[in-house]
Amino acid sequence: MPYSLVSAATLGFDLVRLPGGPDAAAVLLAGMGASPDHLRGWAAQHPVATGTAAQRTRWADRSARIRELAAAGVPGLRSAEAHPQARSEALVALLEQGTIGDAASIERVLREDVLGPESAAAVLVGVDVRELAADVLADAAVAAWGSAAVADRDRRTAAQAVARVGPVPDPDLGPRAEAVTHLLARVAAFDELSLGRWRVATDEVRDGRRPWAAAMHGAAWAAHVSGRTRALGAAQLMAVGAFRTAGFTPADGARGLWNAVSGCVQAVAMSDLLDGPSLDQLLLPWLLAEGDHPPGLHRAPS
Repeated sequence: MPYSLVSAATLGFDLVRLPGGPDAAAVLLAGMGASPDHLRGWAAQHPVATGTAAQRTRWADRSARIRELAAAGVPGLRSAEAHPQARSEALVALLEQGTIGDAASIERVLREDVLGPESAAAVLVGVDVRELAADVLADAAVAAWGSAAVADRDRRTAAQAVARVGPVPDPDLGPRAEAVTHLLARVAAFDELSLGRWRVATDEVRDGRRPWAAAMHGAAWAAHVSGRTRALGAAQLMAVGAFRTAGFTPADGARGLWNAVSGCVQAVAMSDLLDGPSLDQLLLPWLLAEGDHPPGLHRAPS
């Protein structure tokens, strides 16, 4: 299943469960927040622009190796369908660790969504610069996504090529930016007691999965029709880092905690356009765990 910014919460579900997921999210966020100068800087890191023949060969070899190892080294959820006879413990582990997307999906979302037609910076620099910059960012994103299988040296080299150009500002989070920022700061500052409350709250709301999915879809549709898909996608990608900084584990992500947190992010980011029942559904875990509503919550007039 390909990733997209329209379904950034699904992408986040994979990223919070991968060792290098937050690093992959950071690369995507850098692409979303980049100015034309950032893109030109990344393009200049590409040996096609400045390197010797030997440097270009080494780059191509490393890029191919990163993609091959990332593709082979991270299990997908389809593996569970292929091995129904696996022992229950192994099957549970696969369901917790298997990803919905794959290495090619993370590269596709970077090239087609992050640096696609909706990126003003990418449009301004033109196709040639955009493609070179995308090569640099894609190497880093795929290497981080598959960090469990990719050699540390290759991963660091790819990450350094991105880090040399910066700092990159956070991308636009839309008209609810301040409220989203406060929400993510609260999440990142959770302590062990907070994590415990969220685990209990998530268990309590687990039976409401179908209304939750409908509310998430409604928020994504509201973002689409209002031209805020990139802003909502950026909020979900920033939530990946906040989730892991808080101390939630990959197992937490697999068992519903990511859905609970990302639903709250979706609600706050689109609170000015969502109806009351959808907001209440998405924010229920927050209310149960925190005892209040997120700061700066905006409700659309009924």
